[in-house]
Amino acid sequence: MGEIMQDSELIELITKIKERKAETSKIEFKSAKGGTPEKLYDSFSSFSNTEGGIIIFGIDEKAGYKVCGIQNPDELEKKVVEQAKEMEPVVRPLISFCEYDGKTIAAAEISEMDSISKPCYYTGKGKSKGSYIRIGDADLPMTEYEIYSYDAFKYKTEDELRTNRRIDESMIDQIQLDGFIAKAVSVKPNLVNMDKKTLVTLNGLADKEGTPTICGIMLFGKYPQYLSPNLDIVAVVCASNTYAEESATGERFLVNKRLDGTIPQMLESALSFVQQNMKISTVIDESGHRNDVYEYPVKAIREIILNALIHRDYSIHTENEPIRIEMYPNRIEVSNPGGLYGRLTLDELGKTKADVRNPFIAAALEILNTTENRYSGIPTIYAEMKKAGLLEPKFENIRGTFKVTLYNEKRSENRLTEEIIDFCRKPRSKEMIAKQFGFDAKHPAYFVKNYIIPLIEEGKLKYTIPEKPRSKNQRIVVADY
Repeated sequence: MGEIMQDSELIELITKIKERKAETSKIEFKSAKGGTPEKLYDSFSSFSNTEGGIIIFGIDEKAGYKVCGIQNPDELEKKVVEQAKEMEPVVRPLISFCEYDGKTIAAAEISEMDSISKPCYYTGKGKSKGSYIRIGDADLPMTEYEIYSYDAFKYKTEDELRTNRRIDESMIDQIQLDGFIAKAVSVKPNLVNMDKKTLVTLNGLADKEGTPTICGIMLFGKYPQYLSPNLDIVAVVCASNTYAEESATGERFLVNKRLDGTIPQMLESALSFVQQNMKISTVIDESGHRNDVYEYPVKAIREIILNALIHRDYSIHTENEPIRIEMYPNRIEVSNPGGLYGRLTLDELGKTKADVRNPFIAAALEILNTTENRYSGIPTIYAEMKKAGLLEPKFENIRGTFKVTLYNEKRSENRLTEEIIDFCRKPRSKEMIAKQFGFDAKHPAYFVKNYIIPLIEEGKLKYTIPEKPRSKNQRIVVADY
């Protein structure tokens, strides 16, 4: 959002609202019958911290979304701006007005703030109580961890380098550590004249006093889970497509394990777990050779688990939360504590260099040849799923948790493509199309990226407002409409 909405855009948005009779993740209603609402802070904060949004004044949600209008536009604009100035950082709403059914309606557009400015909060409550996030159509208080995660990026907190009074040098596998030092020197010849203690410190494995860091423990500890039992992986095979739902025979989990050890050890045991519990089919190639084909591409699974181990949050806020691998009949989900870090968004995954939460862990694993290139994981996952003829992976960033889902469904998009095109014989919103075909209507980005955008690029569908692809009034329709 960078410019004030035109009257026609606002009128179309109001018409849509009256038809749907519902708030959305980006629209909030205020009747303003008695004047400007006194507490807009929650919405200012939640929109600024999430994806932006619009507060519409003059529609009474409790009266069935009746257009009641506002009495004094100048006074409302003044008071909205006054409240916006009580936010930290200051919110700068774009305010517009229109006439609808002979009544004046106002809209205040709030832009999402950049990561370095978040969390945006109401100064009257302070950061811990005045920070909100938008979930669906609700403004919810940010958790302590959500607030911390923004501050950790802003102030460059290095949780992988923290130490714990329970840990000392005796808990490090010195043989493994020496092997790492030898490899580090071989790939970085300038380190050859440095002593072991200096090298260990430079690589983030211990502090200047020689006390092992989280990085050192997770890579070379004799038993890292001594620090926290939940710095591990919980791996389950579910009996149905719903977590913990019983099968017809009364089983919830067919397999339920905890996988511990160092990061390299957990990577290998987790990969083994998934391979043991995947379906395997035999395919005969053109030369007559029999090849075993796993249900999911092993290389993609390895990258997902590796990414979870490298990029999980290692702060005190999440050390009691394990990485989770959940295998269902129709999919596999891998989630790790710690959402997307820094400025990276879901749309930018695999397309741009990311801010790295744990650069010392990532760099050490490169030296150990556990990972080839710290920025190639996401493209590899996409490529492997495409090569296997499966649906594209799904990535989600959910309140401090990052989740990757792989589906075992084969790509058979011709029929679905035809149905989408047929449904768009009339202009439809992306939310409406997503809902029609069984996808998440509140968060339709995955559906739009994988199904709508390709059809627009092929010239089969088009935007009704092509010059403003992100307009709130955007519709999608067949190209020859």
